[in-house]
Amino acid sequence: MINIKKFVKNAIIEDNGRGDLFFDVAPKGRFTAKVISKDDGIFAGEIYAKALSKTEKFECKFLKHDGEKIKKGDIIANLEGKAAVLLSSERTFLNMLQHASGIATMANSYASLINDLNVVLLDTRKTRPQLRDFEKYASRVGGAINHRLGLDDCLMLKDTHLRTITDLKDFVKKARKRISWVTKIEIECENIEQVKDAMEAGGDIIMCDNMTPEQIREVVKFRDEVHPHVLLEASGNINLDTVRDYALTGVDALSSGSIIHQATWLDFSMKFD
Repeated sequence: MINIKKFVKNAIIEDNGRGDLFFDVAPKGRFTAKVISKDDGIFAGEIYAKALSKTEKFECKFLKHDGEKIKKGDIIANLEGKAAVLLSSERTFLNMLQHASGIATMANSYASLINDLNVVLLDTRKTRPQLRDFEKYASRVGGAINHRLGLDDCLMLKDTHLRTITDLKDFVKKARKRISWVTKIEIECENIEQVKDAMEAGGDIIMCDNMTPEQIREVVKFRDEVHPHVLLEASGNINLDTVRDYALTGVDALSSGSIIHQATWLDFSMKFD
């Protein structure tokens, strides 16, 4: 919760600046309000919104919870507090819920297409600066699993890395002595020959990047016959139209940046009673 509290406080400071000009002239007493959905989708953002309400000292009772389906017209939450506090918090409160719910809805759209198959849906590091924890939280709510949270939790060798390496097998051998024993090494490949080299070099995970489903089936066949312990991830060209075709190839995981960066915010509003 420490990071969430810090995130919320910074968001409030960003919006309030030197102080909400309405504050000194706001009506006294306590007021009630509702947060209403104007879209269908999957709700997310509850834990961030609760942290905001606690920080700004207004009451917030959620009628919908993370991961639940919402429809246009649904009341998401009931609020109570001083007018100045509710109004100064309104935009930050709604922004967080709308942004998170949009990502959760997109992630759910992907997950619902492949949830009957034995394959993992992953997001990527294509997140907005300073919003990675927030956006990946929303992705999880929608049904995806986080890929790397940062450069420190898996050694991934992408095409740009590989351009700097002359002997992949020797590099992997040296890397094993420097990284944590439990840390995996993932190697990006664009064709079957690169896959064979990467598996021979000792990669734990092979990312099949921008391959067709037919090419990936060839990779899966080779993996199953020669290196059955290696995990396979498909990435590139994976969208709502193609995700099931890729899931049926036999890979272990699918990753798509569009889960986050192509998500559209849901529309919520706050209405005073």
